[in-house]
Amino acid sequence: MQRSAQNKTELLAPAGSLEAFFAAMEKGADAVYAGLKEFSARAKAKNFSLHQMERMLAYAHANGRKVYVTLNTLVKERELPQLVETLSALEGMGADAVIVQDMAVARLARKFFPSLPVHASTQMTVHNTPGVQQLAALGFERVVLARELHLDEIGNIVRNSPIGIECFIHGALCFSFSGQCYFSSFLGGHSGNRGRCAQPCRRQYKYRGKEGYYFSTNDFSSIDLIPQLVEAGVCSFKIEGRMKSAEYVACVVEAYRLTLDATPKQWPDALAAAKEILKRSFGRVPTKGFLASHQPTDIATPSLRGATGRFLGEIASIRGDRLSFTTKDRLHVGDRIRIQPKSDMAGKAFTIKELFVANRPTKLANAGTQVVVPSPFPGSIGDAVFKVSSETAFTMSEAACAKRLESAGKPKLPCDLQTSFNEGVLRIEATCGGISSSAEFPLGVLEPSRTAEMQEVLSAQFSRTGDTPFILRSLAAPEFPALMIPPAKLKEIRRSFYLQLAESTIPALKRERASRNREALASLAGTRGTMRGPTSLTVRIEHLRDIQLLNAEGVASLSLPVSKANLHELHLAAKRLKGKEGRISWRLPFIIFDRDLPWYREALAALAQCGFRRFEAANISHFQLLEEIDAEITTDYRLFSLNSQAILSWEELGANRCTLYIEDDLENLGDLLAADLDIERRIMIYGSLPAITSKIAIKGVKSDMPVQSDRGDSYRVTQKDGLTVITPTTPFSFTAFREKLESLGCSSFIADLGQLAPNERLRVLDAWSSGRELPGSSPFNFTMGLV
Repeated sequence: MQRSAQNKTELLAPAGSLEAFFAAMEKGADAVYAGLKEFSARAKAKNFSLHQMERMLAYAHANGRKVYVTLNTLVKERELPQLVETLSALEGMGADAVIVQDMAVARLARKFFPSLPVHASTQMTVHNTPGVQQLAALGFERVVLARELHLDEIGNIVRNSPIGIECFIHGALCFSFSGQCYFSSFLGGHSGNRGRCAQPCRRQYKYRGKEGYYFSTNDFSSIDLIPQLVEAGVCSFKIEGRMKSAEYVACVVEAYRLTLDATPKQWPDALAAAKEILKRSFGRVPTKGFLASHQPTDIATPSLRGATGRFLGEIASIRGDRLSFTTKDRLHVGDRIRIQPKSDMAGKAFTIKELFVANRPTKLANAGTQVVVPSPFPGSIGDAVFKVSSETAFTMSEAACAKRLESAGKPKLPCDLQTSFNEGVLRIEATCGGISSSAEFPLGVLEPSRTAEMQEVLSAQFSRTGDTPFILRSLAAPEFPALMIPPAKLKEIRRSFYLQLAESTIPALKRERASRNREALASLAGTRGTMRGPTSLTVRIEHLRDIQLLNAEGVASLSLPVSKANLHELHLAAKRLKGKEGRISWRLPFIIFDRDLPWYREALAALAQCGFRRFEAANISHFQLLEEIDAEITTDYRLFSLNSQAILSWEELGANRCTLYIEDDLENLGDLLAADLDIERRIMIYGSLPAITSKIAIKGVKSDMPVQSDRGDSYRVTQKDGLTVITPTTPFSFTAFREKLESLGCSSFIADLGQLAPNERLRVLDAWSSGRELPGSSPFNFTMGLV
């Protein structure tokens, strides 16, 4: 599977703890991705302080590895100053890249911290070629693709991408498209897009009286497909698991390192060995996901429990704090097990400190043995028991990790050198942290050298940076003559050069970064108070046949999906739409795979030819499509607008109005409505929430009856255009807050009435008109707050 050193596929490992970081390093990861205490999509992981991250970067760089920092959550308006400070610190310590979901992070990095590379998180739902190309135009250096793509689709995107493509190869899967799940948020304000997912998809639900884990996926494992992924040109293989143990990271990295380093002849043996190693990782049942099939049948199995780990059995009896069960696997004191309730509550884990067989204490129990284990918390008969790590785990104490980390010191500044020799003078031009400088050293007349490899000679000398604050990243010596430079003289030049470089570069870098930090903070949107025009309401519907709603009182415009059914009916509705084209907007579906792009391009062109100019973008890829027809663009809530910097990004891409984020709360909405921005801001005041949008078909579940949780919540499951949508039967509604929203400065609103019968639509419009609460609806996060 080996490629040339220049095109070597990167193995990228998760580091949610210091132990996992060192496990990844020792087992051969080329890079790790890790989060800070703030702005991380795995807020429940241990994560790292800026001081720790600085030391991790130093350790990784000293060992020829990289660290990518995950700033992949959505950022509220009041968090922008802290984000600026974080970006400034990361650029200063030489982070290899930041992985982002929110366009605010990318915009601030591009404008004020340009030496900080930006990678697009899978949470951006990039799934087609225009999406990748648009991000490349915005300065992104890499895109992590959505996990719903087939190998053929990935290969096509790579062939047409000007930047690096990264793909997940192993670990847990979300049932939903990443970045498009509102399930956890709807249940309690803990948004997955803010790093606080409560994983309701892993819980048990009922459908027609039958219990099942309908929204729980098996674990992704592409170990068999490594050759095809390498051949496709993927530049980085990403392992999921910042919430996982160091043992898990060690096992998975070791397994994939083995396959990546294998020659074609070694591949069969390497694969067999790797699969044995993966058995120690305590994952769920493996699936190749969408890589091998456009419609995999093994990606979700409702009969399998959603918990990760190796299933040991079910609690048969309880006496005091002692749980008894027959273990299906070897069990040892020091193993870590989790008790998973039958209800939809989260399981709890603990380390086995005592183990009994036949009332006698023991260190080891073999599979098939009835065991008794004291538990620090109560369980119930029938609860499942999982082993999540073993006593043979990769272990380093936290103190040992911290000690090793501190010994790494601070990261060094990468510098690029270009050398030349003319008329007896050696000239060195350096670029470091965006600062350029040069130095000259007279050498006089030198004898010819026997070797013509002067670049190699100079690189060997200048790579010895010692205790200077620099590390040599590259050295070029174009047309450098073959000369014999005395080693002692060259050593003296090296020392003098790095001393001069430190004196000229370090203070300049500090001044420049401080200046850019101030500029970035000053650029954040101020407030201009309440500015509001006449109130207008846009109604979202699904079918052209419902355009009579344009005549309803208070309805200013309609929003329709660009669909085959609507395009087919367009000529039939032409007379009724004549002169009303400006009151109709057309919304693109947020998922358009490359194979479907030709049809949508033709559809957009046809709509433009009919006089329509208003369109809605729901994915980063849509800007390229809409640019082709000179559209008037509104962003949908799926293009995250939780802060003014993200909104400015959409405006710079051509949008003249944006829909504020659907998960947002009163405080942040107020901040955005008061922000000093020219673009129109809209708020959705009613709708059936698509809690999950997935490409996975749920076995045995139809739309005839809702799925129910143990708490009594109900969810409709519908399938359309190859997508599965899980919708709470309780809609969300802000109708009761109309007066409050208008007082905050909002005059543009949307109501999604597409799923309602005609009489129900009128009920919603009436409640909005009078500012009344809608019985049976939820205020979502409006008053409770978005965490």
